[in-house]
Amino acid sequence: MTVSRIGLVVHAGRPAAVAAADAVREWCAGHDVGCSDIDVWQEGARHSAREEVDSAGDPDLIVTLGGDGTFLRGARLAAENDALVLGVDLGRVGFLTEVPAPAVRAALDAVYEGRYEVESRMLLTMRASCPLGVPPHMADLVRYGRGPMLPPPRVRGECTVGDDWGVALNVAALNDVVLEKLTRDRQVSVGVYIAGQLLASYSADALLVATPTGSTAYSFAAGGPVVSPRMEGLLFTPVAPHMTFDRSVLAAPDEPIAFRVLERSGQAAVSIDGQVRGVLNPGDWIGVYASPRRLRAVRLGPMDFYGRLRERMNLTDAPAAVADGQAAPLWPVRSAPPGDLGHLALPTSPDDPPPHR
Repeated sequence: MTVSRIGLVVHAGRPAAVAAADAVREWCAGHDVGCSDIDVWQEGARHSAREEVDSAGDPDLIVTLGGDGTFLRGARLAAENDALVLGVDLGRVGFLTEVPAPAVRAALDAVYEGRYEVESRMLLTMRASCPLGVPPHMADLVRYGRGPMLPPPRVRGECTVGDDWGVALNVAALNDVVLEKLTRDRQVSVGVYIAGQLLASYSADALLVATPTGSTAYSFAAGGPVVSPRMEGLLFTPVAPHMTFDRSVLAAPDEPIAFRVLERSGQAAVSIDGQVRGVLNPGDWIGVYASPRRLRAVRLGPMDFYGRLRERMNLTDAPAAVADGQAAPLWPVRSAPPGDLGHLALPTSPDDPPPHR
């Protein structure tokens, strides 16, 4: 793929991100590649992903400079434009970003010369019983963070609308869709359906559907499992449920998960990748399912997800396990795997030539 225009999403509150953005602009000027800043925070009002990528001249590569939150904002834009996304890591606990800031020029060289792979990540989308929105009198109550709120998700006009299936919303969530209580003193009461069948009715602080990518975000903090980002599936996790069954459920990728706000529940906020996008009343529902669109993330080498998990979560070895010495790897990387293991995703020898791209 030829990169002709780059869109920059920068965490302006971090000096290192601002400096890295200058390096990207200089690189673009030296390679005759267009470059536009996509300012998603500082104009006083937020715009839809379509408006933002249009104003940036339809970039074919989105470069994010910050942590996972910045990457999520860039992913929303990339999914809208079917663009590639490259995350430059300036965060603290991130799993999504690809390259450290000092290597940003080398990373852009690799992309420009075609020395990269595209990793396809699952996205979530939604239908709802009604278009989502936040009532004006509730905007201050549900506003999170320092910046203005995103506009409500657009209704996809090309999709069928009906009482049974609701309205299709223009949503592309990389991490999760969350239904959460609005007031501290009242949980939400929600019927949870998987593949059209009632699983249970929950009273909880929140309920969420996460992708495998999002399993290490809110779902993990709520006690959910770590899921390989290479998997396909929808991960349902209740948050502080007032019931005995508090486990996560991993559904198949073709099994949609629906939340219906029950009659005696309070109002509930709908958050998409951490951004509040609507408020539901009793009787309203949302259905979350795998999107036909995919996120196309740039990978410059194999992603060491489990090594990153160990590092970012500060995992340590059990003292009893290493009492007699240092634990050894299950498979050494000094030689190539034998033939009967060659089809598996195992470490390769440092002496092996790099894979053909």
